[in-house]
Amino acid sequence: MTSGGIRRSFAAWAGLAFALFGGAVQAAPHPWQLNMERGASTWSQVPYHLNNISLGVCVVIGVLVFGAMFIAMFRFRKSRGAVAETWSHNTKLEIVWTTIPVLILIVLAYLATGGLTSWADTTGSQMTVKVTGYQWKWRYDYISYHGKPIEKVGFMSKLDKLSNETRQLDSGMNPYAVKVGNQNTYLLNVDKPLVVPINTKIRFLITGGDVIHSWWVPALGWKLDAIPGIINAAWTNIKTPGTYRGQCAELCGQDHGFMPIVVVAKSKADFAKWLAEQEAKSARPAAATAAATPAAAAAKTLQLAAVPSKAKQG
Repeated sequence: MTSGGIRRSFAAWAGLAFALFGGAVQAAPHPWQLNMERGASTWSQVPYHLNNISLGVCVVIGVLVFGAMFIAMFRFRKSRGAVAETWSHNTKLEIVWTTIPVLILIVLAYLATGGLTSWADTTGSQMTVKVTGYQWKWRYDYISYHGKPIEKVGFMSKLDKLSNETRQLDSGMNPYAVKVGNQNTYLLNVDKPLVVPINTKIRFLITGGDVIHSWWVPALGWKLDAIPGIINAAWTNIKTPGTYRGQCAELCGQDHGFMPIVVVAKSKADFAKWLAEQEAKSARPAAATAAATPAAAAAKTLQLAAVPSKAKQG
């Protein structure tokens, strides 16, 4: 193969690689996806673009290094009469190939640090949700919304009944038949999803109730460990209504693989309705308990009054 043919081959392969990775830009994961998903939040674009920049740098370096190596192997082979050079080093060249990688690493580190700093900055949050990981389920507690405390709105979220029945040994049930609409949701659906509003900066306070877990929804662009005794904080701002699925990303025991996460993003109006319904539900049992307390106390008083005292019995 001539040197011109080698260069054309490498150019073709490089073009194919960029076409494949550049074309895999989807809002949600799909089979044979080659690149990261863009995600659904404002911040999820940051790791997506950082990944593409790093990937591009690596592809360019790979093409240059392997291209030079194969050109040297084929063009300067012994069968063509090539004679090896006898010099041992080149100071200028060594400075160049040391300086360039260092500069590349500095630029990548600078970009990554800026992204991580913005992700860790939860100031200005309009909503706060506490997430607690348990074996093998999640608990969500709504703390505040637009500066107003939310009281007694919280629930456990665990693997949905159909997936749980299907996963049992010798169940005879088809995992591919576990669907929500046309989407297969086997081991990816829950009984109670986390409901949040769109276009709202939401702060997550994430911790663990027993062992270490990790709360991960790919569409949000990040994952965060849920560690007992420690509260980690992160934020998101989802731009598009929809259902976003994730899983526990930290090995936490025998049912680690059956600990999905579902986030349902609604419009602000729909979320306000949902939140009002949840607050009303939590208020009804409290009111019933408050009403039952005086009645129970009165019944107890009558019961005690009906029992003769020991003095009278004597």
